[in-house]
Amino acid sequence: MSDSWVYMLRCADGRYYVGSHRGQSPETRVHEHNAGKNKKAYTYSRRPVELVWAERFVNVTDAIATERQIKGWSRAKKEALTAGDWSKIKTLAMNYTENAKSSI
Repeated sequence: MSDSWVYMLRCADGRYYVGSHRGQSPETRVHEHNAGKNKKAYTYSRRPVELVWAERFVNVTDAIATERQIKGWSRAKKEALTAGDWSKIKTLAMNYTENAKSSI
């Protein structure tokens, strides 16, 4: 069974890309993104890309769920993740919940 990874790239234009990969290392995917193998890929026109965060998962279903979750996060929350600032992630999540409740 191969490892599953969720990874985040910082693109040349400053945007973030979140993806998942099955294999030994997310560096393989970073190389593929930078090589521009897929002209229709989000990162193709935003190269070069840089790996800023990655986490290994045992179960591919957990990796996919985490990838989808992070893709929905704000830029601030993604930056807190790259910095490993879990208290800021928690605060940003609470602020989002409070703002959502007040708009109802």
